Amino acid sequence: MKKVIFLDRDGVINEERGEYTFKKDDFKFVTDIFKALTVLQNKGFVFIIITNQSGIDKGIYTHKDVDDLHTFMLDEFIKNKIAVLEVYYSPHHPEKGKSISRKPDSLLLEKAIGRFDIDVTKSYFIGDRERDIEAAAKVGLNRILVNSNQSLLSIIDTIN
Repeated sequence: MKKVIFLDRDGVINEERGEYTFKKDDFKFVTDIFKALTVLQNKGFVFIIITNQSGIDKGIYTHKDVDDLHTFMLDEFIKNKIAVLEVYYSPHHPEKGKSISRKPDSLLLEKAIGRFDIDVTKSYFIGDRERDIEAAAKVGLNRILVNSNQSLLSIIDTIN
């Protein structure tokens, strides 16, 4: 079974700007993200990204915009030799209707756990919002709440 670190995107991987991030020019990696993930990878973890992208439902940007940005992001992960198994995102906005794919619900986590044979007792979710932690709790993952834009180097010693 795999040990996985689930990562929220905005505020954990890239800097939280306080507005939707869907353009490459607005996407800035959080300080030391690749250094921290390299340490975690050396501890035997692989990574899955789970992100809410409600700007799609609101008509601010498209699935293609998100896919293009994620291609750019994953290319940077590859350049830094970081293994990302998958990126899952929910395009739904709570004002438009209820969706169990959107955090704090856990559908995307459940899909990943089933698909990749993940040991939830040895896996973690790192997020910068309570909704991330709530979703992780629903499937039994270890949970780490960080401040938005916090370097993950400060928390990696708490992960086994």
